[in-house]
Amino acid sequence: MADDLSFSAKDVLLAKASKNSTLVGKMTVLVFAMVCGVYICSICLQQVSTPAKIGILDIKVVNKTCPEPNIETWEMPYVHYPKPKTYSRAECACNPVRYFALLSMQRSGSGWFETLLNNHTNISSNGEIFSVKVRKSNISTIVETLETVYNLDWLSSASKNECTAAVGLKWMLNQGLMKNHEQIAEYFIKRGVSVIFLFRRNLLRRMVSILANQYDKDAKLLNGTHKSHVHSHHEAETLAKYKPTINTTSLISELRQVNETTTKALEYFKNTRHIVIYYEDVVRNRTKLADVQDFLKVPHKSLKSRQVKIHKGHLSNQIGNWDDVRKTLVGTAYESFLHANYRK
Repeated sequence: MADDLSFSAKDVLLAKASKNSTLVGKMTVLVFAMVCGVYICSICLQQVSTPAKIGILDIKVVNKTCPEPNIETWEMPYVHYPKPKTYSRAECACNPVRYFALLSMQRSGSGWFETLLNNHTNISSNGEIFSVKVRKSNISTIVETLETVYNLDWLSSASKNECTAAVGLKWMLNQGLMKNHEQIAEYFIKRGVSVIFLFRRNLLRRMVSILANQYDKDAKLLNGTHKSHVHSHHEAETLAKYKPTINTTSLISELRQVNETTTKALEYFKNTRHIVIYYEDVVRNRTKLADVQDFLKVPHKSLKSRQVKIHKGHLSNQIGNWDDVRKTLVGTAYESFLHANYRK
């Protein structure tokens, strides 16, 4: 009997132990299932959120990438998409921009020509930026200034900003350009800058304009103010009353020097994409402006300027010592300058 009781007690203990172990097992399974559930849910949430992030990234990439322009392969280096630091180009961000530099000499019609360019709704020519000494002090400051211009961060009255299609500046040959021609030519080629040469055929007329302008800087004939360019016929007639006297002793050498400078400039920048324009040709034939617009790849517009020409008519009415000048140039390579005339 005692044995039976001992066996019964053992059975009860074993049964309880079995129940406890079963309960613990169930709890363990339940906890494991919960942990697995939480883990699986977190994975699912990550997978659900990932496409959203990818979508946002994809949108950003699309906004930064502009479609390839429909142009010939050789034109690709001359098409740019500037990202100004001072403002956003907004809806014009994917409008291509072409860089240019108008290279000329003082009193060659460059001021008038630039006003014609800026009359175009898509062209910004920012004037004689390098007339300021510090900007042309060395090649580093020159490049820094050019980068600001071509990044559309140079603010001037000519700036079209967001929807500019061609941006550039007017640069006189004696404003650090010839001195640093090698580095500047290399920069133009590397950055895809197109060059517009603007020269004057009749260098004697240019000389008259230079001497008259220098005189007015001191005389200030227009009510005590000096103006290099005028916008009324009355102002033009007032300035044209002064007839400069030309030094005939140095006349030939000065004309020769200007010719040599022009020839050197064309040689220095011959490997750039360029076009050569003469002031007289534009005056006689406005279709030359269409050639320039084609060169800059902008839509054709009828371009106008408010500037009025100062010196008109035959040179004999504009030079104080005309007879001496005529005798000096007759029989030389520059004799044609005495007779060449044109209307404007």
